[in-house]
Amino acid sequence: MDHRAPTGDPMLTARFAPPAVPKLLVHRPELLGRLTVGAQGPLTLINGPAGSGKTVLTAHWAADAGAPRRPRPLWLTVAPDDAPGAFWAYVLEALHRGGVALPAGVGRPTRAEGVTRSFLVRLADGLAASPQPAVLVLDQFDTAQPPATTEGLDFVLRHAAGGLRIVLTSRSDSLLRLHRYRAAGEITEIRHADLRFTPEDAEALLGEHGLAICPAGIRLLMERTEGWAAGVRLCALAMQRSDDPEEFLRQFAADRTTIADYLLTEVLDAQPPPTQDLLLRVCVTDRVHPDLADALTGRDDGARTLAGLARDNAFLEQIEASAWYRLHPLFAEVLRAHLRQRRPGLEPRLHGRAARWLARTGRLTEAVLQGAAAGDWEFAAVQLVDNLAIGRVLTGLEADQLGRAFAAMPAGPAGTAAEVAGPAPALVGAACRLAEQDLPGCEAALRRADALLTGDHGPAVRLGRAFLGVLAGRPAGDLAATERSAADADRLIQELPPPLLAEHPELRALLLAHLGAAELGAGHLERAETTLSAAVAACGAPGTEHPLCDALGSLALAALLRGRLRQAAEHARASLAVAEQSALPPGRRVGVDHLVLAGVAVEQDDLVTARHHLDLATTEAGSRPDPATAARAAVIGARIAAAEGDGDTALAVLRAVAPVRLSAWAVDALAVAESAVHLARGDSAAALEALEAPESLDAASDAPDARDGERPEHAVARARALLAAGRGACASQALAGVPDDDGVATPVRAHACLLRAQIAAAGGDPEEAHRRLGEALALARPEELRRMFAESGPWVRRTLNRDPRLARMHGWLTPRTPVRTARAPQAGGQAPVVEPLSARETDVLRKAAELLSTEEIAAELYVSANTVKTHLKSIYRKLCVSRRSEAVHRAQDLGML
Repeated sequence: MDHRAPTGDPMLTARFAPPAVPKLLVHRPELLGRLTVGAQGPLTLINGPAGSGKTVLTAHWAADAGAPRRPRPLWLTVAPDDAPGAFWAYVLEALHRGGVALPAGVGRPTRAEGVTRSFLVRLADGLAASPQPAVLVLDQFDTAQPPATTEGLDFVLRHAAGGLRIVLTSRSDSLLRLHRYRAAGEITEIRHADLRFTPEDAEALLGEHGLAICPAGIRLLMERTEGWAAGVRLCALAMQRSDDPEEFLRQFAADRTTIADYLLTEVLDAQPPPTQDLLLRVCVTDRVHPDLADALTGRDDGARTLAGLARDNAFLEQIEASAWYRLHPLFAEVLRAHLRQRRPGLEPRLHGRAARWLARTGRLTEAVLQGAAAGDWEFAAVQLVDNLAIGRVLTGLEADQLGRAFAAMPAGPAGTAAEVAGPAPALVGAACRLAEQDLPGCEAALRRADALLTGDHGPAVRLGRAFLGVLAGRPAGDLAATERSAADADRLIQELPPPLLAEHPELRALLLAHLGAAELGAGHLERAETTLSAAVAACGAPGTEHPLCDALGSLALAALLRGRLRQAAEHARASLAVAEQSALPPGRRVGVDHLVLAGVAVEQDDLVTARHHLDLATTEAGSRPDPATAARAAVIGARIAAAEGDGDTALAVLRAVAPVRLSAWAVDALAVAESAVHLARGDSAAALEALEAPESLDAASDAPDARDGERPEHAVARARALLAAGRGACASQALAGVPDDDGVATPVRAHACLLRAQIAAAGGDPEEAHRRLGEALALARPEELRRMFAESGPWVRRTLNRDPRLARMHGWLTPRTPVRTARAPQAGGQAPVVEPLSARETDVLRKAAELLSTEEIAAELYVSANTVKTHLKSIYRKLCVSRRSEAVHRAQDLGML
């Protein structure tokens, strides 16, 4: 038999041998199994981009001699320049070398340019008559093959009556009529999504290279490579050469590694020059539309070129069957570096061109990001301000992205001092500083904006200024300025078209949430509740998650300060639920929700739970919470520390609060808390001194809820200190100014009754003491206000012991679990469940107790692994734990499992 190609050249033996399987290999049994199953049918297609592991997977499968299958697969590496005749000559040779005996009448191709129909018929008939089917791997069978080759292969495959089974690997979809095979159920497809490495695959490969990388490093590697096999492998090799593999991952730049050489050679250089030019231009955007591609290239071939690149798996994919496409992030990074090298100065112009196309087509955020990338700060800022979208810098899923985009903007009003064109860049700069809790920087930027604002500027720009005035007024503690800005904003909103306002629900939600918080910080509780309720009602649309979480937290704090503990806890848990459901990052949470839950727990004398929530509140509030939040956190923290017997820490916490920007109401609250700490230490003189200091007296009289020149809380605290000093008559006189009506918070009224009972008991009037104690208990019972009775000493318990009927009526005074004073939850003494587990969460927890993995739980419950992870996060929050094992043990301790 002649073993030459039709051209007369000898056959290349290397094309009939599978590539050697790498020594360091990730075993993928699921994909190998699918190949084995697929090879029992006519056609198996393995399709993916360069370096996705197609050939390695197929070679591993072909070399697996222990696999329970027959016959052994044959191999042929297809050359892109094979003419039809040459291709069929190589197919015949592969069959011959694999021991497939064909009738002599089949013949051989005599011309490289093509074969006759008769040859294909004879070949198909010969394969059909073969005693067992031939399994042939055609590696690298791409669309570069002539149509005649693909048509001939389709004919032979369909007429060989099961005598031929083909396994194709390709970067692009074959020109075979795949829809026919799909309709008949005669094709197995392994696509790019299947070939992508999972985190477990990546960890296994790194382990084969002797690398032990932390989970966060694995996640980062997967984010950068998106599971691209060659990318993971090349990173592993580079990490082996690095002194610090973890640091290599953090500083990883694709354009400075062998990945760049691979992608430029295998992908970019394989394209014709016009396509290379398009790729270099569209890489400046995160996603590209054919019309945007045309705008960047100045040509009209964007639709055709992008579709071809996606079809050929050239590291560009269509986004969910839309008209948009995206480049693989590593490829885009390499292309951008290549663009800067080949065409210096072009990248900013491309960003500017993309920004204007995106703005014309209504894609605001993308237009802003592209304008910022171009360094055109005026254009980018004007887009945000004129479209009433400046709030997006402060809330919504795009806030962090926009903040990073404007981080490089100079502090001046525009690009440089010579580029002053309008107030928009200064306003956006102020919003960015506010998002970073940089109040002085925000105020400086607002002053620059004020200097540039004129009567010629439209309502959108002036609304942006008023909007930022409201938001800056909260951390500044300036209610008057906040209210002026809010009034300006309300007036300007009436001048704007309703359709434009409807596109930005976050604007009104943020205005109301921050105005309400400023009113709350100044002590105007009723006004604050009205404003904050309106803020909650204004939320609900996408992008309002942050103001909703904030407004609910502030509502919770207002309810706590008015003694409505159950309502406060309800609002706080609703705030936590919004934060969790919308995945708000910790840096964008105010932390008031946990602070309120800590305050509720303190009032109910559950110190372990109080400490737990206070720690969480401190973590989430960051280093610079607003003044009201900082003051309330100090008050609650001091009460907990004092109850734990650590008076020094309690005083230090209170004195660490900077008095700057604090309202009179907050200053007095700190003084009242300091007085209570001194009383806990047995120092009544210091307790009175804290309340009678000039600044404290001024604050008590200037606070909005002051009556007859003194806040009720201040009067009760003064009476308590006087009573401790043995001055019962003076204490009684101090309490005379505390009205017994619904305008005073329930805890204050209950505490006043309790002090009157103590005064009566000390004065030898047991009947009056008993009556007053009953009043105090009746007021405290609905909200279970236990702490004030614990702080009053043992006489309450002695009184109840002498009156069994009264004791039975108020059994709630004894906590459901013993009160502990440890600083951290101990075994059996953790914080109670924040809210009940749902039925599905309970199912997940039971499976976790059986030591099933996340994937195994998902399979057992017929849900996705991501759904299981979401349920686990919710379980951790509700059980106040951070790990799966802790959740199981906690649930067992509580009798939930």
